[in-house]
Amino acid sequence: MSHPFVPSPNVASIKESATIAVSQRAKALRAAGRAIIDLGAGEPDFDTPTFILDATKAALDAGATRYTAVEGILPLREAIAAEATRRRAGREAAVTAGEVVVSTGSKQSLQNATFALFGPGDEVLLPVPSWVSYVEMVGLARATAVGVPGDPARGLKVTPALLEQYATPRTRGLMLNSPTNPTGAVYTAEELRAITDLAASRGWWVISDEIYARIAYGGAEAPSVLDVAAQRDRLVVVNGVAKAYAMTGFRIGWTVAPRAVSQAMTALQSHTTSNAATVSQYAALAALTRTAEADAAVGAMVAEFAERRRAARAILAEIPSLELVEPEGAFYLFFKAPAGDGTAFATRLLEHEGVAVVPGAAFGTPEWVRASYAAARSDVEAGMRAIVRAWTA
Repeated sequence: MSHPFVPSPNVASIKESATIAVSQRAKALRAAGRAIIDLGAGEPDFDTPTFILDATKAALDAGATRYTAVEGILPLREAIAAEATRRRAGREAAVTAGEVVVSTGSKQSLQNATFALFGPGDEVLLPVPSWVSYVEMVGLARATAVGVPGDPARGLKVTPALLEQYATPRTRGLMLNSPTNPTGAVYTAEELRAITDLAASRGWWVISDEIYARIAYGGAEAPSVLDVAAQRDRLVVVNGVAKAYAMTGFRIGWTVAPRAVSQAMTALQSHTTSNAATVSQYAALAALTRTAEADAAVGAMVAEFAERRRAARAILAEIPSLELVEPEGAFYLFFKAPAGDGTAFATRLLEHEGVAVVPGAAFGTPEWVRASYAAARSDVEAGMRAIVRAWTA
């Protein structure tokens, strides 16, 4: 006699990642013979820079195939700590390698931090719209995610006043993301300072997801909480190599956090994945330390993203009523759908125009839609024209 599978309470309420689901649906339609333009992906379409691939091969030839310390190889953690120290500009003791944990992608880094900091009875403030996995991560930690709707007049960003409006005595922290997925909005240094000051005054933890920091269009890297926070004793900063260096498949992310938090995350990781892939750590080390080559590669990619953004905006300007968040970073366009139904519009766009985008419901904003311009410029332009056609259909 067979028995149906009943999921445990640990996973019963988890929803599949909506962005991955859209990508899989697009691939299935393509496999069935449909011509599909995928603007749902959050993945750079560029090749990994050659100097990083060469460093990867050299590491393999040198025997980088065995376990490392759970928290990562020392040279990589030292490079990450040195960059964090530079951002603190001598305001306190240098960040040390012992405050860095390297993980299997920034997604694991975020999960490690969420598990280490939050638990049953805790509430965690999430600016809305927010990346699809934040809510699930907080839930897996048995804490409660509290959505804080962003201000439309500020690119759907939150303010200290909004955070205080949704805070309760059970609030233990918040999760920030800048440049922001799904909107492309970037928090200014002043905005980050105001939020970190509030968090410090209330004793909240701040997890700052800065994975898109180098993909910004203001002529410099986006501000970090490390640049502005008065103290970092309640900060966990998350970053990685996936987006800026086109290294999504290498699966390397990291946290910079107080030593006690880093020790707790290392203990947790020792029972889940152990160390991140050894050869990938050496690839990340090359990305972070061979700065001239890295700056040139990242600069070229960001310039192309900027050109795609310009082309996309020019086409979407044909829709006078379009409400769009101005993307100052990352590689997304976030706009309000016609009739305020992002799911219906995304479905119509995929089934009738062959263009995959992500409904805003995945990010807590069902009236909106996210389209990525991390695709060939010709595909981005064709996708934008399809959006214009679907808008008036």
